[in-house]
Amino acid sequence: MTSRNGPAAPTPGLTHVFSLRGELAPPVEQGEIDGGRRRFIPITGGKVYGPLLAGIVRPGGGDWQTVLPGGLTDVLARYFIEAEDGTVIGVTNTGVRTATPEVIDRLTRGLEVPPDQYYFRATPRFEVRPGPHDWLRRHVFVARGIRRPDHVIADFYRVD
Repeated sequence: MTSRNGPAAPTPGLTHVFSLRGELAPPVEQGEIDGGRRRFIPITGGKVYGPLLAGIVRPGGGDWQTVLPGGLTDVLARYFIEAEDGTVIGVTNTGVRTATPEVIDRLTRGLEVPPDQYYFRATPRFEVRPGPHDWLRRHVFVARGIRRPDHVIADFYRVD
């Protein structure tokens, strides 16, 4: 019998599977649309490294952001990873970045901000053909991001 005051199942753990450094071009600003500042940040390449996946970030993807009042940024990133064996993996990352409005302003202006001053999390989904990387389709993942002036670093974790 489960307790009415606690979870029915054990708390999931996290396993680090890979990290990513994505190189970024300057943002394309669309302006205010439907109450939020819309921006697109092109992804120009990058590197994937870690215990379970290594390769490159292919150029051509991007990050669609809506910067909302009060320090909330909705993030939607789509891009491709090419694993060392040549497998192309589609990635769709949806998430949020939150901080004080002052910190969000510094981030959107491309200034260096210590990562402990903001919350940047995403839930990636992977599209990959059957084969050695099919495990990416069979698990749930979370990612933690760090925004730098010209790149982003993200650590990807499998939820166990």
